[in-house]
Amino acid sequence: MKVFKYHFSEKESDITIISESKSAILKAQNTFYNHREKLEKFVLKHNEFLISFSPIKIKSDLKIVQLMSDAAFLCDVGPMATVAGALADLMLFSMKTDEDPSFNPAKVCLIENGGEIAIDSEKEMKVALFAGYNKLNLNIGFLISPSLNPMGIGTSSSTFGHAVSLGQADVATIFADNAALADGAATKTANLVKGVDIEKSIKNALDNIGDIEGVRGAFICRENKIGQVGKLPEIFKIEGKKSELLKGKVDDSFMGDFEIFK
Repeated sequence: MKVFKYHFSEKESDITIISESKSAILKAQNTFYNHREKLEKFVLKHNEFLISFSPIKIKSDLKIVQLMSDAAFLCDVGPMATVAGALADLMLFSMKTDEDPSFNPAKVCLIENGGEIAIDSEKEMKVALFAGYNKLNLNIGFLISPSLNPMGIGTSSSTFGHAVSLGQADVATIFADNAALADGAATKTANLVKGVDIEKSIKNALDNIGDIEGVRGAFICRENKIGQVGKLPEIFKIEGKKSELLKGKVDDSFMGDFEIFK
């Protein structure tokens, strides 16, 4: 099956879409712009939704706002900690459904939005994890089989990336039922990894994340220690330089041949 890889960016958002369907890719892109515009207008009138580090429970007709609010409430984080994952979820949903009977739902759907991933694919996918420049020098990836989908993958770090983290984790990666939840849970997990005792900080975070409904598993790396809880996809070793991994969590060399769709 030929699959296409499409990349675009808009302000803070940097997005890669992978699918066998060009029409589904374009539909996902339009969905992104639609929901982002609605969110931008919403936060102009509700600034607390933009700046709060605590959940804001809300009932809204806007799908993006409701999805962010619900995920943030479950994870006990601010709504914006879930925005990248929520947009990825909505894009994924648009690729799989349509009221137009002439639209054929995509069989391969993967959206990576600033490191947060929404995936629902009949094709086995490989996702790379960048775990920071630490003593372990980890170069690993996760094998996502079709039986695990749909799935959301979220990652947070205090040592790389532009997102705010209040902890000391090199990386905290969450596997969940959707990307908004994974995004928020990754932020919460990374925030909990702190303190002089590295092992204790990892254990504390793992103990506090497993009870979130919809979270399937967590992987944490800090300096020379790692920890995990729950059901994680199969892990595999990636050969290559760290600088190459930084180009994106989903890479042609890990998954086979792509045709770049422009």
